[in-house]
Amino acid sequence: MSDRKTHYLAGMKLFGQDKYSEAVAEYKKAIELSPDWLEALHALATAQSKLGDQDGALATIARVIQLDPDDPFAYTSQSIFLQRKGLVPEAEAAQAKARMASWKLELKKNPNAPPPDNMGGMKVVQ
Repeated sequence: MSDRKTHYLAGMKLFGQDKYSEAVAEYKKAIELSPDWLEALHALATAQSKLGDQDGALATIARVIQLDPDDPFAYTSQSIFLQRKGLVPEAEAAQAKARMASWKLELKKNPNAPPPDNMGGMKVVQ
């Protein structure tokens, strides 16, 4: 009987070999066993994006954000996937959310942390 970690690690190995389709299959097996496993969901979204499936990647990262709305990395990933679709204003909004989420995490450690610079748009290089 296989466990979630076995599938996740197999997916990571395949991803490292640029075998994204196979990695997606392994990540999905891990997620079937543990539907709310954030690391596997992040990995799945990244592999989907590498395959050119930005809609799939966005749907998966939306699940991550639903499970952990304070995860700056999830918003950063969302921004990247949106950029790859050519949705620059939406990508900028997601990146602003990433900066805000990161600042909120920093405030927990350092209550005097200044807010992030440039909360507006960002220059996107495609």
